[in-house]
Amino acid sequence: MKFTALGLDDQLLEAIGYMGFENATPIQEQAIPEIIKGRDIIGCAQTGTGKTGAFVLPILHKIAQNPTEKINTLIIVPTRELAVQIEQQIQGLSYFVSVSSKAIYGGGDGKDWSEQKDALVSGTNIIVATPGKLLSHLKMGYTDFSGLEHLILDEADRMLDMGFIDDLTMIFKKLPKKRQNLMFSATMAPEIRKFARTLLKDPVEINLALSKPAEGVKQSVYLAFDEQKNPLLKHILDERKDYKRIIIFSSTKEKVGTIVRYLKKNGFKASGISSNLEQEEREEVLRGFKSGRISLLVATDVMSRGIDIKEINMVINYDVPRDAEDYVHRVGRTARANTKGEATSLINPKDMSKLSKIQKLIGSKIPVSPLPEELGPAPEWREKSKSKPGGKHKKKWNKKKPKSNQPNSKKNNKTQK
Repeated sequence: MKFTALGLDDQLLEAIGYMGFENATPIQEQAIPEIIKGRDIIGCAQTGTGKTGAFVLPILHKIAQNPTEKINTLIIVPTRELAVQIEQQIQGLSYFVSVSSKAIYGGGDGKDWSEQKDALVSGTNIIVATPGKLLSHLKMGYTDFSGLEHLILDEADRMLDMGFIDDLTMIFKKLPKKRQNLMFSATMAPEIRKFARTLLKDPVEINLALSKPAEGVKQSVYLAFDEQKNPLLKHILDERKDYKRIIIFSSTKEKVGTIVRYLKKNGFKASGISSNLEQEEREEVLRGFKSGRISLLVATDVMSRGIDIKEINMVINYDVPRDAEDYVHRVGRTARANTKGEATSLINPKDMSKLSKIQKLIGSKIPVSPLPEELGPAPEWREKSKSKPGGKHKKKWNKKKPKSNQPNSKKNNKTQK
């Protein structure tokens, strides 16, 4: 469906056309008319489906039709990167519409706090905020939400995972009870549905099936013990020195620094990004990665959603994500816009069950690449053994006995259970 068929404001359509968009995505086609009608929405759609436009466009349409000098819309997101990205999209789409917006997030200095306060006091039309920083401003007592008409929660599942439920509850108490509520989530776990029932009134439910990794992604896995991961990572990168952008995902922010130090020690120009960095430092790293000045980026899952960086050649899962859905989000950073890309995962014995869940979710087996001979034998895949009467259900991991001249032979000679 073309945007012109959705009944959007003419000035907004002009901005959409100026940006080169013509056809709405499925989530936009389904959500925009319902939001314009004033219905509450619960939408399940992953990154890359046009989800941001699905809620930003109808909000801009409403404000263009009924201008206001108060805060009209509050968008709450889990990370500052996502807050910045959404606010930038609002600025682009509202180019021909008189709408003001401001991103509110932590990690800045006194000047940032002052600018955020001014935006909240002056009645900026659309506020995009992370929960913790917004709550800090609310406690100061100068924010006026009396004119608020729309509350939007984006990446609701991630906010619950990050423990923001108490902050969100406190924020909701400061908002007008009569408002339109929109909630978007990449997954629809039971806790999300339970949370939605406390917030939404007679919502329209929009579910887009979790997309499989793009056809242009060449997927693979390596079976490796933890002590083999660093030399394996070096081997993978040595073979792809012509790649301009590679993201390496780690499970923890502490491990991000460890991986970066290892890569730098081995001659790679790598940078890490996690909540350990100040906001200015994080933005500088992102700018370097987007421009191509930084080719290797080591990150936590903060980078797996909501960050649209084109021409990423490869994604490496140094650690397997906790949830199978997050694998799809991570892999979705490459092969965007019908391009080609690679995604490989380093699987240790304890993460084999996670690999099984990933393969079940995407509906296909991921090819296993052989370890380089100099790294020694890899752990062997072992299916769950059948339970014996009165016994326990166990997994066993075995590998061939390594040769004595192979590295870490003492460690590798232990049977993994």
